[in-house]
Amino acid sequence: MAPAATGGKKQKKKWSKGKVKDKSNHAVVLDKGTGEKLQKDVQSYRLITVAVLVDRLKINGSLARAALKDLEEKGVIKKVVAHSRGNIYTRAVGGGGD
Repeated sequence: MAPAATGGKKQKKKWSKGKVKDKSNHAVVLDKGTGEKLQKDVQSYRLITVAVLVDRLKINGSLARAALKDLEEKGVIKKVVAHSRGNIYTRAVGGGGD
C-alpha cells in the first residue's frame, strides 16, 4: 500500500486544477444604455443586491453599490436588510418616486 513498496511503477495522482473562470470585463462607469436599463429593470426585481446588479447589468461592484445608494435616495427601492457585509433591497411598492 505504501508508495515506496510499489517501486515507482505507479504514477502520482494529478490533482485537478479546479475550474478556471474567465476574466469578466465589467463596466466601471454607467453609460447611457446601462443607466436606462438600471432605471427601468431594477423596479421589477424583487431581490436587489450588489451581486444581482453585477450579474445582470455587467457592471463593477463599486458602481453597483453607488447605483443602489442613489436609487434608495430617489425612493425607487427600499432597504430590507442593512449589514456590514452587504445590503439587501427590494422594490418600493406603491409610492415610487416620492
